[in-house]
Amino acid sequence: MSDAAAPVQVDDLAPDTVRVSGVLTFANAAKALDAITAAVARDGRQVIDLSGVTRSDSAGLACVLAVLAGAAEKGRALAVRNIPEGMHLLASVCEVEGLLA
Repeated sequence: MSDAAAPVQVDDLAPDTVRVSGVLTFANAAKALDAITAAVARDGRQVIDLSGVTRSDSAGLACVLAVLAGAAEKGRALAVRNIPEGMHLLASVCEVEGLLA
């Protein structure tokens, strides 16, 4: 299955958490950014849970960072939980892991 055929899933059923799952790559990062941003905006979500992300690339990392930056611009703090190992390693190499804390 190609990345384009594997859309990211965004679940905001928990009262304070947006759960992201699936593949988060260049092929779907723009749509994922829109979906995650909209979900975070609903009802003051405070946590992005990435435990369901099975694969990510630099665009996936950029997507998460963009959501965090957008929330910060609005004066909202978001926590990122369960960062996949590959995304964490990429963030470390890019020296942006502190932004995910």
